[in-house]
Amino acid sequence: MVASSANSAPNAARSYHEVVARIARTAQARGRDPASITLVAVSKQQPWEAIAPVLAAGQRVFGENRVQEAMARWQGKAEGLTLHLIGPLQSNKAREAVAFFDVVESLDREKLACALADEVQKQGRRPRIYVQVNTGEEPQKAGVVPAEADAFIAACRATFGLEPEGLMCIPPASEPAGPHFALLARIAARNGLAKLSMGMSSDFETAIAFGATSVRVGAAVFGTRNG
Repeated sequence: MVASSANSAPNAARSYHEVVARIARTAQARGRDPASITLVAVSKQQPWEAIAPVLAAGQRVFGENRVQEAMARWQGKAEGLTLHLIGPLQSNKAREAVAFFDVVESLDREKLACALADEVQKQGRRPRIYVQVNTGEEPQKAGVVPAEADAFIAACRATFGLEPEGLMCIPPASEPAGPHFALLARIAARNGLAKLSMGMSSDFETAIAFGATSVRVGAAVFGTRNG
């Protein structure tokens, strides 16, 4: 897949600055410090020609969906950056994920928690962890269902020695995002979790209104992809 000609790489830096400005305006309108919201630029499936202008413009936090793709893209280029794994993670990729990523946002089952905990012990490296919650209970999506989130977070802490710092969700495309963001915020609050990764290109301003501390934005920065 490549960036579409309508949103070519030379425009990526401009689009990036526009997104940063939108985040700042929305935060200020809600009485929040814009610096309290992290933009995770979703670089998955983007050519380097689209990523380089955004990197040069000052962006230092990037999101990737697949371990191998991310390693191929960022190996030798990640110094000074923070890399988030935002896609589903297979347990057999836990070793690579712990070694390579600074943040893993898609912890959603005990088998994966066990694998991550084992690798943390082996490698002595502890990426920051988010629990993914399937707020819409969609069968095709990863994530623990809301009714099981509290017990899962407790197990991550007590059984596996993991300390999630926040929650992540991807609301159903066919529903208003606000109620899903509000639900995620309630789950986080009652479990003492300070971070909320929620909101993408189409709804990140809504997410900020509901307390997002990071937003995962791809198309609005890099343009849509063909193929």
